[in-house]
Amino acid sequence: MKITQIDIFKLNVPFQYPIKVALGEIAGAENIAIKITTESGLVGWGEASPCCYITGDTQATNYQTAQQLAQLIKGKDALAIEARMTEINGFTVGEPSIRSAFDMALYDIAAKAADMPLYQFLGGEKRAIRTDLTIGIQDTVAQTVARAQSILDAGFDAIKLKVGRPGLEDVVHVAAVRELAGPGIAIKMDSNQGWDYPTAVANIQAMQSLNLQYSEQPLAVWDVDNLARLRDKVELPICADESVFDHHDALKLIRAGAADYLNIKLGKAGGIHTGLKINAIAEAAGCKCMIGCFGESRLGLGAAAHLALARPNIVFLDLDSAYDFKTDPVRGGMTYDPKLGGVIHVTDEPGHGASFDEAALTDGIVV
Repeated sequence: MKITQIDIFKLNVPFQYPIKVALGEIAGAENIAIKITTESGLVGWGEASPCCYITGDTQATNYQTAQQLAQLIKGKDALAIEARMTEINGFTVGEPSIRSAFDMALYDIAAKAADMPLYQFLGGEKRAIRTDLTIGIQDTVAQTVARAQSILDAGFDAIKLKVGRPGLEDVVHVAAVRELAGPGIAIKMDSNQGWDYPTAVANIQAMQSLNLQYSEQPLAVWDVDNLARLRDKVELPICADESVFDHHDALKLIRAGAADYLNIKLGKAGGIHTGLKINAIAEAAGCKCMIGCFGESRLGLGAAAHLALARPNIVFLDLDSAYDFKTDPVRGGMTYDPKLGGVIHVTDEPGHGASFDEAALTDGIVV
C-alpha cells in the first residue's frame, strides 16, 4: 500500500492553565500534525508535541524535519512499519517528536487496513483506564490547593504534583494536597530533574507519611548512579522519565537497578514502535510502566491510550494535556468521561479513531 501524499501542518492551542515545571513552563501546545494518504485512499493521522528542554526539538525543527522524512518514505509501503520506522529512526538520532508523529500515522493506517481499532491491532482488549491530572509548580500553597480542589471537583481520583523547588519547599505543598484529598486519592510527584541527591533524599523522607505512589525523575537525566542509590535509600518507588527515551535506555536503567517504573512517552520514544520495545524490556525485568504526555491533543493522547490498552504492564496513565486545551481541534478519538474526569474512553473505530479539523491547522505543506 504505497504512500502517495504527506501533508504537514502546524497546530497551536493555548492551555487553560500554563504548566510550570522545574525545567521550564509550557503555556500551550505548539505541535505538528501529519496526514499520510495511501494509494488505497486510507489516511493516517499523527501528532508531534515537542518539548525542547526534554526532547531537544521544537515545532520549527519538527516542521523542517517532517518535510525530509516525508520525502524519505513517500512512494513506499505504509504497512511495512518495521522498514519505515527503521528508515525514519536511521535518518536522525534527534527529533523524536516528529518521528513519533509519522509512527502514529503509520499505525493508524495499518489498523485501518486490518479494520481494527488500534488497541486490538496491537493485541489488546478494552479495560478500564484512568488518567491523573497534573498541577504545575504554583507560587503559593493556596494556589496549589485551589488547583487540587478543581481536579477533585472534576471527578479525578489521581493527582500528579510538579515539584523540584529548592530545599524542602515542596513538602508543604504536597502535604496540603494530601490533607485536602484524603487517603483515597492517588498522589504522585514529578521533580523533572529538579533535585540533587541530598535534596531528593530529604524531601522523600520528609513526605514518607503522605502515602505517595512514586517519585518521578527526581534527579538529573545523566545521574543514573545516584538514581540507583536513591532507590536503595528510600522506600518510595522511583519512576524514570527523562532518563528513558528508548529501549536502550530502558535496559541500562534496569541493569543499574535505578527505577521501579519506566515512563513511556511517544514523543520521547519516537512512537509506538519503540514504546513496545521499552515495555517488553521492562516487563521481562518485572518492571511496570506508565505512559505520559507532553502537550498532545486528544489525537496523540488517544494513540498512547490505545498502546496502554494493548499492554497491561502499562499501569499508570498521565494523559491529561488535552483536558486543559482552550479549544479542541480533534474530531472523534478518545474522550474524558464527563462524569468521572479521570476515565478515558477510546473509540472502536478502525485505527486510533481520530482526525484533525483541518480548519484548526495552519501552514500546510504537501509532499
